[in-house]
Amino acid sequence: MKLLDALVEQRIAAAAARGEFEDLPGAGAPLTLDDDALVPEEVRVANRILKNAGFVPPAVEQLRALRDLQTELNAVSDQATRCRLQALQARMLALDMALESLRGGPMVLPREYCRRIAERVSERVGSADATGAGSR
Repeated sequence: MKLLDALVEQRIAAAAARGEFEDLPGAGAPLTLDDDALVPEEVRVANRILKNAGFVPPAVEQLRALRDLQTELNAVSDQATRCRLQALQARMLALDMALESLRGGPMVLPREYCRRIAERVSERVGSADATGAGSR
């Protein structure tokens, strides 16, 4: 894939050097970046109202939760809390599966099912911590 990326970048640079991008429509004008350009027109007003009220789509919530869990995982450095990584990783996997199902990906699992999986794994890791079996 890197080879293809390098080839594309090389061709873009060569076209820019030949001046092929200078006479494009809208050249020199600022881009109009509308974050809802791909949203159907009849849904845009409702989405804008929800966004202004602080609500976000479930996919954005999932991405935020994944980012927060990754930050928490990166902060764990000592051996005593290392076994908690398994529970955090299980929660991340469940959130990732839920996010993938929202995107219409290959695995479609209800959000509640993913949450229950994460809880069960957390319980098992917690009980392993209590008995000392979780430390390796």
